[in-house]
Amino acid sequence: MRSPLVIRILGGVLALYLALPLVVLVAHLGPGTWRAIGEGPTLAAMATSVEAATVSTLIMALGGIPLGYALARSDSRGTRLLGLLVQLPLALPPLVAGILLLLLVGPYTLIGALTSGALSQTFLGIVLAQTFVASPFVIVSARSAFQAIDPDLTAVAATLGERPLGQLWRVALPLAWPGILAGLALGWVRAFGEFGATVMLAFHPYSLPVATYVAFGSSGLPATFAPVMLAAVTGLGFLILIGLLPRRWRRSQKTTGVVAPAAPVRPAAEDLSFSLRRTLQDFSLDVAWPGGARQVAILGPSGAGKSMTLRLLAGVDHGQGEIRYGADRIDQLPAERRSIGYVPQQGGIFPHLTVADQATFARDSDPAQAAFWLREMGLEGRLRAYGDELSGGERQRLALVRALARSPRLLLLDEPLSALDQPLRRDLRRQIARLASLTGLAMVVVTHDPEEAWALATSVLVLRRGRVAQAGSREEVFRRPASPEVARLVGFTDINSGTIDAKGRLTVAGVPLVVPDAVEKGAVRWALAPGGAQIDPKGPLRAQVVERISRPDGTEFAVDAMGARLTLQGQHRASPGEWVQFSINPEAIVLWA
Repeated sequence: MRSPLVIRILGGVLALYLALPLVVLVAHLGPGTWRAIGEGPTLAAMATSVEAATVSTLIMALGGIPLGYALARSDSRGTRLLGLLVQLPLALPPLVAGILLLLLVGPYTLIGALTSGALSQTFLGIVLAQTFVASPFVIVSARSAFQAIDPDLTAVAATLGERPLGQLWRVALPLAWPGILAGLALGWVRAFGEFGATVMLAFHPYSLPVATYVAFGSSGLPATFAPVMLAAVTGLGFLILIGLLPRRWRRSQKTTGVVAPAAPVRPAAEDLSFSLRRTLQDFSLDVAWPGGARQVAILGPSGAGKSMTLRLLAGVDHGQGEIRYGADRIDQLPAERRSIGYVPQQGGIFPHLTVADQATFARDSDPAQAAFWLREMGLEGRLRAYGDELSGGERQRLALVRALARSPRLLLLDEPLSALDQPLRRDLRRQIARLASLTGLAMVVVTHDPEEAWALATSVLVLRRGRVAQAGSREEVFRRPASPEVARLVGFTDINSGTIDAKGRLTVAGVPLVVPDAVEKGAVRWALAPGGAQIDPKGPLRAQVVERISRPDGTEFAVDAMGARLTLQGQHRASPGEWVQFSINPEAIVLWA
């Protein structure tokens, strides 16, 4: 899509202004200029600038990339202050920067005396001046590039056993490389053209900018044409060279598929229990699970603290409390030593690695196990595809393969199906349920979908506003929710008000029903479990249809039963406004005093 005309005009004016000086310079060139370019002093000055800029860039890379990484990973007050200080050379006039460097390493300073003046009026002086003024370009670019990386990627690398240095080398650096490369290019060009600080700290030997200044002072403007043209051609050529380099750090491809698949070994049955606390701004999490189940679903609405709980279990977030798995307390271990498989919401797939590379990313992964799970998840034919070439379903399946290939003690899944369309969700849900049955692996699944929680877990932990609203077996939670809020989360659609009489009956549509729960007489709130009310021509209850709801698996009818809103199921052709008869299974009634 083309930009608006005014944008193109404004951008074009600036581009023309930046290009015109070079055009005017070319127009002034003559035979004498080209001869001067080939002369010894000009070429020697250019060689000095190129060599010094290259050395300076290597120094900036060795220090600036780690510093940018450290600044990107911390948001403390001290880090923010350091981030401002490293940009100070950008705010200083180059001559001022040169004076500051003279005060630090000049011939009459302590450092100058200790080095016998080797840091000024020498090649090293040029390197120091260039490094000082150009470093912010590398540091700021590296920090921005690292900050742009999805934090889930380094978190996943940690849960796969990578220590901090490995997370930098195998994940962060390859992904940040395009931004870092741009910063290094800007740093080199800025160093190559540095004049102010250089002329103060190291007038000799001549760099190309200083040689240009000397030529202008001794012979006037025409004498500068040769070094200026040489500088422009060198800088432009360097930028073109950088532009031709690969923009993505790709690793070599593995051949996991040639390894004979080996079926997983069922781990020893170990119990997971935890008690976790975490405060973040105005949100407070306080959640506990006593144990007693192999597959647990953490169910709740958005903002309830589900993902935070899972990140605390994985060790990629930090709080207070205790986590026990079997006889071991693992909350005191870093993420890389917990021997878990962690799958974040979007899978945490590394875009720069192939499917084969990712399946065996963990250093303790088993290639035979990886081959088995690649086959089970239908990814055998995609081994050479990179992470950013996969569909949503393939990414989620690969994330599972990568986690399972190391035979983890515990599998943590954060909304594993939320980004998929309905057919893929059904398929992957069946696959996850099958792997849980096949491996007997302990698993914690975060979800807001009650159908997922029922299909993937035997026990459910319901969270609401950072607190446990109910915990227990899935049958207990789904059939006897502890509160109206929990009832809505597990699929109860209609919450009504009513009264229990002295005989323990609830009146619905004018008919008293004996309820199974022992609740004292008085006002209550009540609801029906899904499927608890059916259209029945011989039913004792009668209500008017309010809405007819078409669903893939049948038709439901919302009715008004004398002030109670109910959802009826059954084969019928009733339309809104008609009256129907129905029956209620008293066992499906849930009461809250």
